[in-house]
Amino acid sequence: MKLLIAGKGGVGKTTVAALLSHILADNGYSVLALDTDSVPNLAQSLGLPLEVAEGLVPLAKNEELAEERTGARPGEGWGLLFSLTPKVDDIVDKFGVRVRDGLSLVVVGSIDAGKEGCLCPAIALAKAFLNHVLLKRREVIVVDAEAGAEVFGRGLAEKFDMTICVSEPTVKSLAISRKLIKMSRDLGVRRNVLVINKVVDNLRAAQLYAKMFSNDPVPYHIVRYDENLVSIEARGLGVTSLPKGSPVVSDVFSLYNKVLKLIKL
Repeated sequence: MKLLIAGKGGVGKTTVAALLSHILADNGYSVLALDTDSVPNLAQSLGLPLEVAEGLVPLAKNEELAEERTGARPGEGWGLLFSLTPKVDDIVDKFGVRVRDGLSLVVVGSIDAGKEGCLCPAIALAKAFLNHVLLKRREVIVVDAEAGAEVFGRGLAEKFDMTICVSEPTVKSLAISRKLIKMSRDLGVRRNVLVINKVVDNLRAAQLYAKMFSNDPVPYHIVRYDENLVSIEARGLGVTSLPKGSPVVSDVFSLYNKVLKLIKL
């Protein structure tokens, strides 16, 4: 099972990715979480201490490893020749972080070559790693992504079983999510779910969904606003510090059940 958690910045996709990863591990799945955001913070959300999280070097920024595996060092100039098929099958074991039993993390970093100005060796390494993980690894893969599936491009995106697009309960945020879901479909992801996060009024959120997705409905799921989450994030803690009866924990557990049903259809 390969899950892409997408959404614009600030909507709570990293929280959803972290909670889903822990819930899957709680239920006997072997989970590999990947952080492919340009500002990666999944490690802290998963519950790793801040000093550990801040010490993790994203794969797409690891110049020494890129040079070792591709034959070229990032930043050496235009016209650089380097391998696009580097060895990556040992990266999880050598550079992954064990969060707990059944859950590991690799911080990949952004794979958007446009932001780097070119397809540099480090990004080539990161993309080769993602291709290997999505095609050959047997674990459940949970990817905390930037913006949407379009950054993965056709070939990578179509390997996902589902895109979970996280939105806030506003017209603007839902409009952006509608575009991201269309991009996901266009790239070959067959199953797409909208998560409306930080909801205070469930009825109003449902009405907004009906208005914004009237011409192109997708399965949706509501996750309530949770003061407990605000409290733990203010203290720099991860989702493992949330009370078990917390609304966001309960609602993401319901999302987990919905995801399993939809993927098995």
